[in-house]
Amino acid sequence: NYPNPFNPGTTISWQSPVGSHQTLKVYDLLGNEVATLVDEFRNAGRYEVIFDATQLSSGIYFYRLQAGDFVQTRKMILVK
Repeated sequence: NYPNPFNPGTTISWQSPVGSHQTLKVYDLLGNEVATLVDEFRNAGRYEVIFDATQLSSGIYFYRLQAGDFVQTRKMILVK
């Protein structure tokens, strides 16, 4: 994601080599889900989603991308 740290928005981008059901969710430090940004079938390609964290407090958050069998989790920091 960029920028990171961010305030109040950041862009999360990824590239999928094959079409699959994809989910992109954001979690707080305790593991509570705070947002679902993507939850649908997407064809192969490059994607970007803007995450608006205006309603969230400063801190560390994680986003988790799942596309088929592929799962990746990354850290992002919200600074207000």
